[in-house]
Amino acid sequence: MKILYLCHRFPFPPRRGGKIRPFNMIRHFSRAHAVTVGSLVRSDVEAKEGAGLADYCTSYKMARVHDPLQVGRMVARLPTPVPSSFGYFHSPELANWIKERLARERFDLIFVHCSSVAPYVANVRSVPKILDFGDMDSQKWLEYSHYKRFPLSLGYALEGHKLVREEQRLARKFDLCTATTRGEWETLESYRTGVPTDWFPNGVDSGYFVPTDEPYDADTIAFVGRMDYYPNQECMFDFCRRTLPQLQSRRPSLKLLIVGADPVPAVLRLADLRGVTVTGSVPDVRPYLRRSALMVAPLNIARGTQNKILEAMAMGVPVVTSRVAAAGVDAVDGQDLLAASTPEEYVNAITRVIEDPRLRRQLSIAGRERMLTHHDWQRSMMRLDKIVERCLSRRGSSAHAELLATSTTRGQLT
Repeated sequence: MKILYLCHRFPFPPRRGGKIRPFNMIRHFSRAHAVTVGSLVRSDVEAKEGAGLADYCTSYKMARVHDPLQVGRMVARLPTPVPSSFGYFHSPELANWIKERLARERFDLIFVHCSSVAPYVANVRSVPKILDFGDMDSQKWLEYSHYKRFPLSLGYALEGHKLVREEQRLARKFDLCTATTRGEWETLESYRTGVPTDWFPNGVDSGYFVPTDEPYDADTIAFVGRMDYYPNQECMFDFCRRTLPQLQSRRPSLKLLIVGADPVPAVLRLADLRGVTVTGSVPDVRPYLRRSALMVAPLNIARGTQNKILEAMAMGVPVVTSRVAAAGVDAVDGQDLLAASTPEEYVNAITRVIEDPRLRRQLSIAGRERMLTHHDWQRSMMRLDKIVERCLSRRGSSAHAELLATSTTRGQLT
């Protein structure tokens, strides 16, 4: 089967959330099918690193875009019904490449990850199409509007409502639509587009993120996440202002590691606070997690699955997180992780883990086991295979027979 796969961020190397999910899908599809990938790159460094995707697909297209021009495209869409954020992911070069490939080559399936690149193939009718929204971006923008000051709050609310309408419109242009979590799927279902929907979870590389017997520091906690991403910034500002002082009043030697690439100046200034270290980009987050008593993920804005939580749990590092972030993980509060909402709840949960080695051990074991059983990429991809089969069978595609033959031969769809 020949698959055209489109995504909004070039999916290699898979070091961030927007790249991890599409990379694992591409790698999985390529084991049995010919996969052609089309996406965007924003720098020569990203293009050079992305060349490694050649080992996981038949061919790929990198369309080079430049941020100033993309921002201009966003601004141009402000007075229109089209979401401005879609301008950031529009490339005439990529659009022409897709048009040319579809004109000269027959594909059995078009798979799109993220609604912001769905317009490239929205009007293609001759090929079965699946749109993986991943997270419902509209809900994230609407949530942003509650945390931004006027007039930015108005801008985010307007963009969020534009995205709701566009997500509904685009969903109707595809044969089947998917999301990352049950909660995101429920939002998608609420649109009542008449298009079949489903969801399949993110996984974690449990062979890379593994527990060790290395000692940890009971007075060190860590937060891991890109620090050019607003929800990560906001939660650290809030945590350091409202929760950390209370924690340090109970444990004066407590230290917080903020581990993540591209911290903005305001995040760097958090290092001026007692016990706070801002690392910036690091080659490997695992040593920082291993030396920590727990990972804290106090996100107030969280849609979909937070990969940082999956990775820490896979390493056997206990997680204390917000309830909204916990909702994106298939785990049980109080058994696999601890969830909190207020500074007082965070303080109580964190000190419980730090001061009770037995509880920490229980969470470590349970968290790792939960990742192996509920957030395993192989299981998730088996679920995806069934979704693809469902899409092709609805179309009566000849590729459906090929897919079934592959399943019979290999014992599963791969």
